[in-house]
Order: sequence, then structure tokens, then C-alpha cells
Amino acid sequence: MSQFDATWRPYREPIRATLTRTIGIAAVVGIVAALVQRRAGSFATAGILALWFSLGGHWVEIFYLNWLRPRLPRSPVPQAGARLLIWFVGGALLTLGMETTARQLEPGAMRLPSIWTGGVGFVCVELLVHTVFRLRGRPGFFSGDG
Repeated sequence: MSQFDATWRPYREPIRATLTRTIGIAAVVGIVAALVQRRAGSFATAGILALWFSLGGHWVEIFYLNWLRPRLPRSPVPQAGARLLIWFVGGALLTLGMETTARQLEPGAMRLPSIWTGGVGFVCVELLVHTVFRLRGRPGFFSGDG
């Protein structure tokens, strides 16, 4: 296999679509968190923290699709294994970023998940999203697209 497998098509999406979707997700999470905590001021903080996973998670997936996937064997096992590993590591790193941001915004105000919990949680969220993709007939993790 060559160093770069040109048969994979890079994933492309207009930045406006990416920002609309990821900021929208973060805003919904912020609203829900504010309602659950019954603190209107928590909306902005929760929304900003949710951006770590919505926008940051988008870039974790782009890293896998456009950089790592073309460099792996095309068989499903290494593709799926690498994607799960990238999701876990990405989720752990995003949790660290979220924790650092939370400490700056509201020192000592909230207890955040550990990096292990963040990694596993991110994998679970991605599997849920890719299940929805599968149900809608779109390519993703469960369609052999690794």
C-alpha cells in the first residue's frame, strides 16, 4: 500500500454549515443545562463548554477522515479500531480543554468528568450519532466506512 491511499475522498463541508450545526448544538446544551440547574447565568458557561465537544468533536472526526483513514489498510477492522481510538483520545483531550475553560470561567463552581469518562462518553455519543446516520441511510461507522 502506498503511503497515501488516494481512493479515499476527503470530507468537505462549508464552514458556515459546520459552525451553524456545532454552535446550534452547543446552544441547545446550554439551554438544557440552564433549565436543569435553574440558573439563567449557566447558559453561557454551559454553551461555551459544549462547544468543546460539538465543534472540537467535528475536528476530531475530520482528522480521522481526512488524515488518518487514508493511511490505514482498507479492511474494516483496522479502520473501525482506529476510529474508536481516535474518538476516545479526542474525547479525553476535549475534556481537558473543557476542564481548563471551566476553571477560567467559574473557578471551583463545577465538577467535570475525568478524562477517562470524557473519552468513553465521546465514543458513546459518536456511536449514537453514527447509528442515526445508519438509520437515515448515510455513510458512517456502521456502513463499513470504518
